[in-house]
Amino acid sequence: MRRRQFVMVALTAALACMTGMLVGCNSSNSYQPALKSAQVASPVIGEDGTLRVGVNTENPPLAGMGSGKIIGIDVDIASALADQLGLKISIVDVGSDPAAALADKKVDVVMGIDAANVEGDYWTSPSYLPTGIAVFALSADAGIPEEGSDATFAAQQSSKSAWAVSNEFGEGALTPTDTLKDAFVALRDGQVKYVAADAIIGLYAAHGLDEGLDVSIVAMLMKPSGYCMAVAADNTDLQTAAGDVLANLVSNGTIDVIERKWLGTSVALDTLPVIGNASASDSGSASGDTGTDSGDSASDGSGDGSSEGDGSGDSGDSGDSSDGDSSGDSGDGDGSGDGSGDDDTSGSEDGTE
Repeated sequence: MRRRQFVMVALTAALACMTGMLVGCNSSNSYQPALKSAQVASPVIGEDGTLRVGVNTENPPLAGMGSGKIIGIDVDIASALADQLGLKISIVDVGSDPAAALADKKVDVVMGIDAANVEGDYWTSPSYLPTGIAVFALSADAGIPEEGSDATFAAQQSSKSAWAVSNEFGEGALTPTDTLKDAFVALRDGQVKYVAADAIIGLYAAHGLDEGLDVSIVAMLMKPSGYCMAVAADNTDLQTAAGDVLANLVSNGTIDVIERKWLGTSVALDTLPVIGNASASDSGSASGDTGTDSGDSASDGSGDGSSEGDGSGDSGDSGDSSDGDSSGDSGDGDGSGDGSGDDDTSGSEDGTE
């Protein structure tokens, strides 16, 4: 009897030992996805192994501050771009002067350039996101406002959108609001029939209301334009390499996933009727819409871009990924890049949200 007890104890001990060995093996040899080979190196980029990307953090939801990190649509797109180029990513706030950042070689590319307002000697890609002053309504059946009608609009005061409404429908049609969120509250509460706002920023603001607001774009007040990527005019190798990857991210659906994550929907403006004939460059010194109360926080008003987007990465917490782990394949359109945040973060994706 004692011998059998001894054998059982010994067997249990052996199994425990083997289990410990297996656990130790798994913990010390965890799976690491293979990194892509770098497609470009210096002097095409300023720092080997890293794509330095400029953004304007005062332009949410394209880029802004959230939880102490730079986050936004452009950050997710840039992360996917870096991943496909086999590079880590460094996000740099260049403010509203992309030309200087490129000329001084502080960054390799700049995201979020409005094609209608290009200023500076740099190359721009075809647009990867649409933009333009859109007319929002609570229903797609709200109808298209016509000049001379009793249509009423809310728009953020002193913005291009407010200018467009006044120019097309007169001052009496406009209800100016302190913030764009206030404009959508006025629409929700029936105080106005329409809101005029930049298409991307408007969707972001409506989607970011506490209860969310389901709105439709029924027309454009200006000819649509688009957001582009900028590269130094003489850097033709990077223009080709980064431009080709960006075009692929558009065509394979990756950017569509990122749009849905931040805006709750993808954006298409080309088929919408255009009420006015003006372009964004005709609006003088009017400022742009901001999707938040202060215009300086991408997380204020968006819930950190929390709409579920078929596997898109969470840019709100992505600045913690380790250097070099530019893992995941953005090229299949199943997930956006997850490498937002501080300089020298990686272009990895978690694809788990």
